[in-house]
Amino acid sequence: MSEVILRRRADGALELRVNGVFVMDDVETSSERLLARHVLDLGAREVLVGGLGLGYTLRELLAHDSVTRVVVAEIHPEILAWMRDDILPGADLLADTRTTIVVEDVRQVVEAQPRASLDAICLDVDNGPDFLVHDQNARLYRPDFIAMCAARLRPDGHLAIWSMSRSASLIATLGAAFAHVEETDVAVRLQGRAEHYWVLTGSRPLLADTVAS
Repeated sequence: MSEVILRRRADGALELRVNGVFVMDDVETSSERLLARHVLDLGAREVLVGGLGLGYTLRELLAHDSVTRVVVAEIHPEILAWMRDDILPGADLLADTRTTIVVEDVRQVVEAQPRASLDAICLDVDNGPDFLVHDQNARLYRPDFIAMCAARLRPDGHLAIWSMSRSASLIATLGAAFAHVEETDVAVRLQGRAEHYWVLTGSRPLLADTVAS
């Protein structure tokens, strides 16, 4: 069973940890917001988000009137409860009529979507393929799941993945399923340290009629 902790640090920041692993805080949120803006700039209107976290990706999407539907997969019901109880900001996000929250593993949520029904999928379920929060999330970066995501996207759709590192293996996997792969390096300050996060994006699914169903 996963242990999910929301704590207030000595510096005043609100921090989310899962299984003892740092996931994010409310000080450095630029890369989570960039994940949303990236697919918005590419024209996305109907989006699936893997991982609610502290809500910054969802908030960025809903700030744009052009967005008509957001499906959010969140495996930890505690996060939704904290938002509903105002322990964590986000009650307004849950109340937005464009938002559908599904408390389930992201793989099952993606699989349940109709084929070619989404403009974009944004995955931020842990710290990327090289720094897993849940060991079972390794399967989310493998070819079969990437192909499943590609099948849920429209012909001009996009799969954007947040990662703590530039993963050469994930870039290669995206390249096998999409016509175009983009690597976005995001410079951040994490508790006083200079760090780099990544948004890795595959655009225009290949062989949309034959990829995983």
